[in-house]
Amino acid sequence: MFEPGARAAAALSLASPSLGRMIASLRGSVLEAVGSTLVVEVGGVGYAVAVTPDHALSVRHGEQVLLHTAMVVREDDMSLFGFPDRERLQVFDLLRGVTGVGPKSALGVLAALTPAEIAAAVTDEDDAAFRRVSGIGPKTAKLIVVSLTGKLIGVRSAAATPRPSARGADVLVALVGLGYQERAAQAALDDVLAARPDERQTAVLLRAALALLGPQAVR
Repeated sequence: MFEPGARAAAALSLASPSLGRMIASLRGSVLEAVGSTLVVEVGGVGYAVAVTPDHALSVRHGEQVLLHTAMVVREDDMSLFGFPDRERLQVFDLLRGVTGVGPKSALGVLAALTPAEIAAAVTDEDDAAFRRVSGIGPKTAKLIVVSLTGKLIGVRSAAATPRPSARGADVLVALVGLGYQERAAQAALDDVLAARPDERQTAVLLRAALALLGPQAVR
């Protein structure tokens, strides 16, 4: 007899290892973008998708988007995680394969580091880069480095990642002036510029960088 609810979801998960790819992508209109969640309407159905905060900030209500997605099925939950490109989805899947790294932690890593920065940290055996991510402890950080070694060949190198141009110079000055450490401000700015390659408005870039950095006491 079919069992509804949590046990049914667990049965589906065990019966089909490929279930996570049942919804591989979504193309539709943004109904809502709040925090780290996008609601995307596809064919009259609104899908709630977990994304990184900077991704949510980069879209607008009514905008048409394409998300590359992974569906994570657990005993009591079915969640969608979405990314603007296949590279981030690939890295997300690799991170989830590391012992102790769940989907939320994997998303947290991608919120703090670009794929290129993750690849560089793994290549340099720099587990400190992952320890700075909320929810990732020293043991898990080391496991990420060990587990991902040799698996990020397809990810573009950090050296190939463009550094912030003049369009971000004013933002960096403003962030440092607000009391943020230059290194942290630069890292946040890098992420914002990568996510919004066509954005030229300093105010928009500054708001996005502040959202990534979080509260800071004014000195």
